[in-house]
Amino acid sequence: MFDLASMGELLVDFTQSGYSQSKMRLFEQNPGGAVANVVCAAARLGLKTAFLGKVGKDSHGRFLADVLNEQGVDTSGLVFADDVFTTLAFVSLDINGEREFAFARKPGADMFIKASDLKTEILTSCKVFHVGSLSMTDEPARGATLHAVMTAKKAGAHISYDPNYRASLWSSEAEARKQMRSLLPYVDFVKISQDEAELLTGYAEPEKALDALLKRDISIAVVTLGEKGAMLGVEGTRVLIPAFRADRVVDTTGAGDAFWGAFLYCIIKESPLIHIPKQLTEYVRFANAAAMLCVGKRGAIPALPDLQQINELLVSAQE
Repeated sequence: MFDLASMGELLVDFTQSGYSQSKMRLFEQNPGGAVANVVCAAARLGLKTAFLGKVGKDSHGRFLADVLNEQGVDTSGLVFADDVFTTLAFVSLDINGEREFAFARKPGADMFIKASDLKTEILTSCKVFHVGSLSMTDEPARGATLHAVMTAKKAGAHISYDPNYRASLWSSEAEARKQMRSLLPYVDFVKISQDEAELLTGYAEPEKALDALLKRDISIAVVTLGEKGAMLGVEGTRVLIPAFRADRVVDTTGAGDAFWGAFLYCIIKESPLIHIPKQLTEYVRFANAAAMLCVGKRGAIPALPDLQQINELLVSAQE
């Protein structure tokens, strides 16, 4: 039995990391991909996790598989493609650590995972199954994602969803809206950023976006608000939990994934899964701490905090 499994993109983030002697930009090879980041974040905190996806049978794909294994993530559901290259992203950072992505994904291996590639034993033996929206941009990955979600849900898993809008990867905003919303009927837990709220719900205001999500029978919804923190929505409750102030923001890549991986960790470690608003508020605070620690380093997976680091921050914040 896995605590958490995810499916979707696993890619290399080439993150801007200074300049050469000839003043040319240097890029550092970092493992990434939103759904992979989430299971790595949870594994770093002690959960038993698994990942399903496709990479190329190339140096980048082997590098990514090695990273997941080092993080303790089960990779028996990772497929290597002979005919498609591993997806890459080039990440430029501004002085505030904010990112700009340029994707090498036309095509990329993650787009070509098929339902027949999926390891059914993982889908039917996880407590929570997590997906994003980048696997919904193209077939056959779109059909594979829907198949995976329905298989896991039928087997009793809770479905977690974190839509991740990257405009350049969609044929149009209208298509993105249609496909990203198509997963909502299956979802139990969802996290969206403020930038994605209107696209996913039709409302830019966090409170209205949460209301729209909860009306779809989603039991827990969260809108992340950057340096302002995160707003939790659960039946009868809408509460803003402030962020922790970062001394230095190096790279915001993966911060939302660190947040969600930490939040899911808190939910999953309780048995049975609980939905008490007061307790969920503490879970969001824990997740805010994880996100703050993540932005202090370059890259996503390399920057994910462990349990001791999060707990030390929470204790110091109370002193």
